[in-house]
Amino acid sequence: MPTVTEPTIQATKLQPETPSPAEPELFAAEIEMEKKSSNFFPLLLIAGLVIVVGGTIYYFVKGAKDVLSTPVATVTITQILNAQGPATVRFSSGNVVASVSEKPNDPQYKLLSKAGIIVTQPKGNGLIVNITPAGETVLGNINGVAKTKNADGVTAYVVPLAERKLVSVDKVAMLKPHLAKVDYTWQWKPNRLGQEFDASGSLVKSFSTWDRSTLIKSYGVDFYSGAPTKTSIVLMESDNGTWKPYTE
Repeated sequence: MPTVTEPTIQATKLQPETPSPAEPELFAAEIEMEKKSSNFFPLLLIAGLVIVVGGTIYYFVKGAKDVLSTPVATVTITQILNAQGPATVRFSSGNVVASVSEKPNDPQYKLLSKAGIIVTQPKGNGLIVNITPAGETVLGNINGVAKTKNADGVTAYVVPLAERKLVSVDKVAMLKPHLAKVDYTWQWKPNRLGQEFDASGSLVKSFSTWDRSTLIKSYGVDFYSGAPTKTSIVLMESDNGTWKPYTE
């Protein structure tokens, strides 16, 4: 009769269990990372938008404060007028010979003679020019007279006649931040010699139309006693806060 055999020890050993896959954990990690990423990019976009909008608001608010005031415009226009320098006349004393740069037969010497500044005597195609005592006094009382004595004994003079002076700043209009248009009025202020070089004065009117035109074009004659001149200029604020003429 067959017998039932006892199972062997090896048969009774438990078989190893197959490990369950870790895929659910991997999927969970990926989902978590995607959530973090999806939350990060909107925050980054919002932060960038805040920076742009904030910078724009700051620019316009700051620009609104950086306006050109009338006192600052007055100082700036005065500096600009001073930088243009005075109207001047050039002439020489001594044995003045005609050359490319010197024209003793032009009417400026006649005007200076009529004004009592010089006396002249013809010599060839030139002039012998001497400063009168009264002329020395007039020139001595004018600031900025330049005298240059040449090797040939001729002394060249550059004499200021009139300066531009600011009368008023009439209007300041901001075109945009840091850019302003200024309407202002200025007037000539002639010195003693400049009064004789006034185009509306009796001395200048005594010349021919051709000579008056030459004096105005080349020798400093102008309407120094004329009405004030109204004009305008566009100024731009520089990085250091000063205002200067705007150039494109």
